[in-house]
Amino acid sequence: MTSPILALRRAIIDEASGDAELITLMGGTLRLYDEPPRNIEPVYALFGDVTAEDWSTDTDRGHEQDLSLVVWCARGSVRAGLSVAERFTALLDDAPLSLDGHRLVNLRMTEIASTRDKDTQLTSVTVRFRAVTEVV
Repeated sequence: MTSPILALRRAIIDEASGDAELITLMGGTLRLYDEPPRNIEPVYALFGDVTAEDWSTDTDRGHEQDLSLVVWCARGSVRAGLSVAERFTALLDDAPLSLDGHRLVNLRMTEIASTRDKDTQLTSVTVRFRAVTEVV
């Protein structure tokens, strides 16, 4: 059985990689990573914190996930970060994604928040989602 977290991440990458508008906003390529890349300038996005809790019923195994995407943007370009975050939201909120080994019941955006790092002055925009999946 595939991890529900990894299955959802793969489906998010698949959905995002086919979106020309998002790719344009990110500088011509999908810049979505598991870990912060070395020697790359923002704008890029990272898979952020995630939790998966049991959401099983009497008849089906399932999970509820709270996950985030964190978009990093350079100094003075919070608009670019917000644009990328909003595009991810438009693509993923209530999207009918196909997951390996799981069925996506729903995927909803729950929050967008922007913060500025006091040391680097880089801005991050975090988009939080709630997903419910069932094992197939």
